[in-house]
Amino acid sequence: MPNAKIKHYLHLHLLVFIAGFTAILGKKISIGSSPLVWYRMVIAAILMFLFIKLTKINIKVSKKAVLQFSAAGIIIALHWVTFFESIKQSNVSIALAMFSSGAFFASFIEPIFFKRRIQAYEIIFGVVVVLGVSLILNSELKYINGIVLGLLSALFSTLFAVINGRFIERHKATVISFYEFISGVLFLTVFIYFSGTNFDERFFSLSNEDWIYLFILASVCTAYAFIGAVEVMRYISPFTVILSYNLEPVYGIILALIFFPESEKMSPQFYIGALVIIVTLILDALFKNYKRRKQKTSSIND
Repeated sequence: MPNAKIKHYLHLHLLVFIAGFTAILGKKISIGSSPLVWYRMVIAAILMFLFIKLTKINIKVSKKAVLQFSAAGIIIALHWVTFFESIKQSNVSIALAMFSSGAFFASFIEPIFFKRRIQAYEIIFGVVVVLGVSLILNSELKYINGIVLGLLSALFSTLFAVINGRFIERHKATVISFYEFISGVLFLTVFIYFSGTNFDERFFSLSNEDWIYLFILASVCTAYAFIGAVEVMRYISPFTVILSYNLEPVYGIILALIFFPESEKMSPQFYIGALVIIVTLILDALFKNYKRRKQKTSSIND
């Protein structure tokens, strides 16, 4: 393998590692989930705006596109809020295991958006994922709130990924992300205000540790990760990128055991359930790639 190719593969796995580390930061930051995501999106939007100015990217889009990006921004905000709240209600391992169940939701959401039939193998994989979730649920019933929130997070994440997949065909990822972050901030500002929290001195009085973790979360794990993921897809196939990102829960759970050994140690049944979900996710990606290549081959032969 050429050195340049190795460099891009290493960059890809660094991005996956960063994605897994996001959950660790979520547990480290002491503030509530909604303010946490609000800060994350504000800082990321500012950094993204600076990047746009430096690279002189044109961010002018139609009003219709702005509305579409805004809807996606609300969905990603809801994904992050439910994800971090799942961590706070349970732990990192539960949140990441439930996040992996996105493959189950994708098998039903993708056919609706792309107007295609649901494939038989998608239903089978979906059933296997449900079995994996059931194993976790039976062994970790005390974390029921975190499990439900984690499943909601996976649903919002899948919905966001499918919608964004359509945007990326016509617009630059940086422009899409910028508008999504702005709309997410506006949505969360209204949500936080009506939930009874005031944007007063107390809201902005965070510990030095929280400020540091928030900046790492917004800069490295959000702004850089968004731009880096798009950049790496120029050199590595989208299938390899997707397959590699399926390892995010694996990295995250290993990191959680290192950083929080007492609260993250789970029952054997949990790890069996998590393994079932993650392996199914990888098999789903491999099967989709096989079918795609087979269709390409048959169309060339025709």
